[in-house]
Amino acid sequence: MAGLRERKKEQTRQRLAATAWRLFAERGFEAVTVSEIAEAAEVAKATLFSYFPTKESLALQGVGDEDLAGVVAGRPVGTSPLDALRTHYRAFAVGPMTGIDTEVLVSRVRVIFDSPALSSAAHTLLYQQRQKLAEVLAAEHGETAAALMAAQISASLVTLQETFFRRLAAGASLEDARRRLAEDVELAFGLLAHGLDPFASGGRPARDEPAPAQDPITTGGPTTTDGPTTTGGPNPTDGPTTTDGPRTTGHHDRTDRNKHRNEHRNEQ
Repeated sequence: MAGLRERKKEQTRQRLAATAWRLFAERGFEAVTVSEIAEAAEVAKATLFSYFPTKESLALQGVGDEDLAGVVAGRPVGTSPLDALRTHYRAFAVGPMTGIDTEVLVSRVRVIFDSPALSSAAHTLLYQQRQKLAEVLAAEHGETAAALMAAQISASLVTLQETFFRRLAAGASLEDARRRLAEDVELAFGLLAHGLDPFASGGRPARDEPAPAQDPITTGGPTTTDGPTTTGGPNPTDGPTTTDGPRTTGHHDRTDRNKHRNEHRNEQ
């Protein structure tokens, strides 16, 4: 008896969700009311709320449900959190996807992307998912490091999912979208594991900053010829000797000769 009751409840839940999605796809999320969904599904409004507390929860079933924290917490001994998540997403990208109606999936993705309210609600669910991941990581890495790790991991995974769904919405086949997802998984986890430096072009810093100036002494830079010679030290009599500048001893010689000529003219 209990099993029959549970099956009926599940059937009602599925009917409510299917009805809501049909209306959302036809008119958009914001244009559909909860009363209209209940009426179309032939249930009372109170019954609908007993299954789905908000209209957003009708549209966002499954969003943020992926247990990233569980993947990390249940990983084999000696496996890093990143490797555990990489293995999980590799399996997702290449594993079987049976029973998926691509048209229905694309329709639901478009409804979410086109609705600011749904997009905001989805981000809230994903934030909660990120917080759970950070809590698991904090046991090994401390709160700050765990928060930074979870933020980077979550942002990368959300980008993978959004890119996958947008390709489907743009007309890509499920097979092609999954093939490219598998490539993106390797790229994303490569960036997470090794950072941005290996992908910086031309040997420039990963961030768009100027490279530090080189020290000509330590790097074998060019030797200048105009500055004072420092290897022998300055001559205390003549002052620093330079290649291009005037010699100070020659200046004094010319002054003495001019002085003698003037004295000779005065005597004449």
